[in-house]
Order: sequence, then structure tokens, then C-alpha cells
Amino acid sequence: MSARALVLTGFGINCEEETAAAFRLAGAEADIVHLNEIFDESRSINEFDVLALPGGFSFGDDLGAGKALANKLLHKRTASGVRFRDEIERFLGDGKFILGICNGFQILVKMGLLPDTAGRGEQEVTLTLNERGRFEDRWCRCVASMPWRTPFLWGISAIELPVRHGEGKLVIRDEVVRHAILSQGLNCLTYCDDAGRPTDEYPHNPNGSQLACAGLTDSSGQILGMMPHPEAYLSVYNHPNWGSGTFDQSSEAGEGLAVFRNIVEHVNR
Repeated sequence: MSARALVLTGFGINCEEETAAAFRLAGAEADIVHLNEIFDESRSINEFDVLALPGGFSFGDDLGAGKALANKLLHKRTASGVRFRDEIERFLGDGKFILGICNGFQILVKMGLLPDTAGRGEQEVTLTLNERGRFEDRWCRCVASMPWRTPFLWGISAIELPVRHGEGKLVIRDEVVRHAILSQGLNCLTYCDDAGRPTDEYPHNPNGSQLACAGLTDSSGQILGMMPHPEAYLSVYNHPNWGSGTFDQSSEAGEGLAVFRNIVEHVNR
């Protein structure tokens, strides 16, 4: 049986179709399900192997990107009275996986699921307004930290992906959390310059993120949050320079597809 992915939608999420397409191209079965269907228990996250929180503008970002939906997921109870947060803990306890992209990453951070260095489910970092105070829509180069701490990134050394966000600057609560992120290897994806070196410099780092962070995992490696959009680079033809002759012509797969293939293959194994 192939891996099953749940792609959540509703409340302003708007990248669900691309995210589902990514999982399907990677060989998984993918269902797009409105959050209200989860809350009324007509569907359950426990039917699935991977839970995806796609990008988008949940609640219009009017109260801070991801914060309103994070609070809903933390405190909402399903029809039978179960806290959704408890369902997520059960899901992770069963060894399953969560992917949050852009606004989905912000939701995971504000729920306290990432980086969760102390294991208490407290919010330890935030994603806030870009350093230049404006929405950034550009392609960025990232490097994965090694050894790989999450199967989502296995085998990936460098990856080029688009970013499109106004609030992607990672700010860490204090030095204790910063040290824990570094010592546990949770800063798993960083913006880099043309030489592949992690950087704080604009435009390579589009938002001024501390630690040049483009993605975080938790200590288990089951959760990955990332600001760049891998679901937006599933084919070489998604890249603005695909016709320049610099692409490997042996495959039409875009670099972002590797993130989805990795987790699908891992679950199938």
C-alpha cells in the first residue's frame, strides 16, 4: 500500500492543489480535506501517514502570519470533544510525519511544534516581518545541514526554490533556544550565497532570518517546516531559466519534488 498524504485546506490556505500534486507525483495517495471535516470527524488525520499544512494566507495574515490558525488548531475540539492538539500528538506518537510550507511553517512554529527544543510544546521562535518590510517573491538557493536530521531532506545538499512571503524572518526567543537549535542540529535548511555558504545578506537571504534559517525540524525529524515552496518547483519548466541550457536534460523533475519523494519512499519502506 502506498503512502497516504493529507493536505489540509480552508481558512485562507491556497497552495493545496500544488501540494497534493507534489505528493501524487511522488507516488503517494493525496486527499485535500477542509479542516472543518477534521473537526466534525467526517475525516481523521489518523487515516494518513503524512499531514501537510500548505502555504497560503490563513485568515488573511491580518493577525500575524499563521497565528490565528495556530490558535485554532491548538484549542479547537473535535465533535467528540477531543482536542485537535491531542490528535496531533497521537499522530506523531504513531511515527507519522508533518510538513509545513510557508504559512504552514508559521503555524507549526506558533503551535510550539517547531523547534520544540525543550520538548514542552512551547513557542520558542517566531516568523515575523521580513527585514525589508515588504513581500518578497524570488528564487533562492538553500543548503541542507548535514547529517540530515529529517527524512524529508535525505540526499539533498543544495536546492533552489521560490519564496513568496511577507513574514519569513525567523527570530529566536533567547540564547538558550538558539544554542539548543544549533546543538541538536535542527536548523536543517539555510539560505546560501552563490558559493553555497549560509548567509544573512540580501537578496540571497530574502527576509533576514536568524541563523540564515529557511527550515527547521524537531528532534525526532518527523516534522519539517520550511519557508521556500518545494511544491512550486515540481518540473524544470517551473523555473524561469529552464530554457537556458543549464539544466540536466535527463529528467524533467524540478528540485522541489525530491522533498516529497523522500518522505513517500521513507513511509513506503
